[in-house]
Amino acid sequence: MVEQLNGRIFIIDGFDLGIAERTGTYVIDEKELTLIDTGASPSVPHIKKGLSELGYSLEQVKNIIVTHIHLDHAGGTGLLLRECPNAKVVVHPKGARHLADPSRLIAGAKAIYGDKFADLFDPIVPIPNERILVKGEGDTLEIGSECTLEFWDTPGHAKHHFGIYDPVSNGMFAGDTVGIRYPQLIAEGIPFFLPSTSPNQFDPQAMQQAIDRFQAANFDAIYYGHYSMEKEPKEALRQVAEWLVIFVEEAEEAFKKSQGPSGLALRLQEQVRDYLRTKGVPDSHEVYNMIKLDTEVSAMGLFDYLAGR
Repeated sequence: MVEQLNGRIFIIDGFDLGIAERTGTYVIDEKELTLIDTGASPSVPHIKKGLSELGYSLEQVKNIIVTHIHLDHAGGTGLLLRECPNAKVVVHPKGARHLADPSRLIAGAKAIYGDKFADLFDPIVPIPNERILVKGEGDTLEIGSECTLEFWDTPGHAKHHFGIYDPVSNGMFAGDTVGIRYPQLIAEGIPFFLPSTSPNQFDPQAMQQAIDRFQAANFDAIYYGHYSMEKEPKEALRQVAEWLVIFVEEAEEAFKKSQGPSGLALRLQEQVRDYLRTKGVPDSHEVYNMIKLDTEVSAMGLFDYLAGR
């Protein structure tokens, strides 16, 4: 599925975990055809099909930018790069070595996903160092005569995370730094956003600082890793900031009571359910399948953070 978001930016649904509108690859139509995030390797066939539908060849791809190196955003990069002979991969300074040697990424994902790892992520293909381009805070990348992307260091979700500012749309490709957008609810007129606090580098202070920085920038759009473009950034950021406080408070309670990540996930799910009931969302709504997964992963990151603190 391919959707045009504005005059020059498209999103290709990667059907992560076999679910529609879970993760996507952004396509920026400029002189240098640029992709942002590939998703995991099972998403690569969807990217190739989407590019073909848009009339692009793989040879035309010049930049593949990964917001961060978590496998649901960057795991398919090496596999896709094999078929994009003219492309380079752009990554945060703290992520580059893990793209060249993904062994630690693989080990970390196996610890979380266990027996499901192979179906969700294989294969993870190393990327040659000579095809990696490192960008950090304040660096730029000219992809067209009137478009120079700017990179912002945006930790909070992960230390190897950056945001990519697009001056033409006054928009930020935010990855997971400022949370998750739920299009299933937004399509029904219910804007809903939650923070993403997954393991193992979650830092609530850094995440809040990124939210504040985004608020001050007064963007016209935020392009979410999960999922798609939000044209009301102020409301999205307000919600994520409020839920971030709730997530940390619930985590501290669960930690004190030794309820573990699974107990915390249930606490978070109940908080969300109570809130969405006030918006008229039935308990049977399909969005809860996604929320269950997201809160389970976020609970692990919250416990990691509290244990380390």
